[in-house]
Amino acid sequence: MPPHMAVLLKKLLHPGRSPAALGRLMGRREASLGTDPGAAVRVRFAPSPTGFLHLGGLRTALYNYIFAKKHQGSFILRLEDTDQTRLVPGAAENIEDMLEWAGVPPDESPRRGGPAGPYLQSQRLALYAQAAEALLKGGAAYPCFCSPQRLELLKKEALRNRQTPRYDNRCRSLSQAQVAQKLATDPKPAIRFRLEGEAPAFQDLVYGWNRHEVASVEGDPVILKSDGFPTYHLASVVDDHHMGISHVLRGSEWLVSTSKHLLLYQALGWQPPQFAHLPLLLNRDGSKLSKRQGDIFLEHFAATGFLPDALLDIITNCGSGFAENQMGRTLPELITQFDLSRVTCHSALLDLEKLPEFNRLLEGPGTNLTQDVLNRELKKLSDGLEGIKHSNVMKLLRVALSGQQQGPPVAEMMVSLGPKEVRERIQKVLCS
Repeated sequence: MPPHMAVLLKKLLHPGRSPAALGRLMGRREASLGTDPGAAVRVRFAPSPTGFLHLGGLRTALYNYIFAKKHQGSFILRLEDTDQTRLVPGAAENIEDMLEWAGVPPDESPRRGGPAGPYLQSQRLALYAQAAEALLKGGAAYPCFCSPQRLELLKKEALRNRQTPRYDNRCRSLSQAQVAQKLATDPKPAIRFRLEGEAPAFQDLVYGWNRHEVASVEGDPVILKSDGFPTYHLASVVDDHHMGISHVLRGSEWLVSTSKHLLLYQALGWQPPQFAHLPLLLNRDGSKLSKRQGDIFLEHFAATGFLPDALLDIITNCGSGFAENQMGRTLPELITQFDLSRVTCHSALLDLEKLPEFNRLLEGPGTNLTQDVLNRELKKLSDGLEGIKHSNVMKLLRVALSGQQQGPPVAEMMVSLGPKEVRERIQKVLCS
């Protein structure tokens, strides 16, 4: 029996877990697909479907999933499809397919639904329009009538002078009469947010205390485009608020934007979530992972026969967040060992050349097992468990694999399902 499978079985069969208790556990997992929105911890993975899911995205999703399960919370998939010009056909489906393949399925998502839907931003435009209207009425936002040509000239001029391009806030000073006059000819202007006052300091759960004086280095940002679609800044704040997100775990590239987001929370009168910015996942040589690298997409690893656990193992071993890094950990072990306070600011260097080694360790020898061999292995396993009969071991395994207390022999089910499906079903029970 593969060593990884034996570890999972031992965890499942710890003394004191009865078939009835396991049956309730299975039922509770099914019920959790419609998660209570009042749960204490709610996190989200919010990729843009402008490409298929790659290792960097999987790492962000995994840390969110582990954090949610560690605290009996909910893991939400929200697709940020507001940039309609860059959408890749099939990418939205691929992201959810690959999360399920990797063993980190969302509790709420476009496919599964949930109490805080819809989970596609393009279907939430009314919420962004309401927030923008509230900011306009409160004087925290204003319409911008600048043409794309003028904005491009501003950018070119700044670059020519070796300055960082920024909007000059020209439309901020328009009078009400001027705004009314311009609205007559341009009824759908962009909406910009006023960056005024001192940015609030915040304590990031990874990087510590931070404050970025965005008003002194940036122009007022567009929050709602003229086509009615929001930019990331408004959409993420509105959605995190309405979805009851308690913790935002996202890439460190968004750290400098957080002060801007906190100003939006302040202007809307909303309580912000806690933030934890995860250091980047880089190639072994320190270069950034790129979507142009064909070998970083999860579809590539699935097609070439790598185990999902091997990917989860290698992307957690090259980073931080655990008491110690070791090969061969299962997902339940990762959840148990994870501690957000152990995540450091240092980038994680990914060595994909080691992936086959992780895969071999998790796959183990002898995956083509017969019923006779499995029966002997299961008998040996149950003999090593104190206080539990072999017949009860079989009942527990039958419930874990089929959800039923009666049925065909366990060894027959395991051969029929295959090692991968057996492992996934046991992991689902352990993660419940």
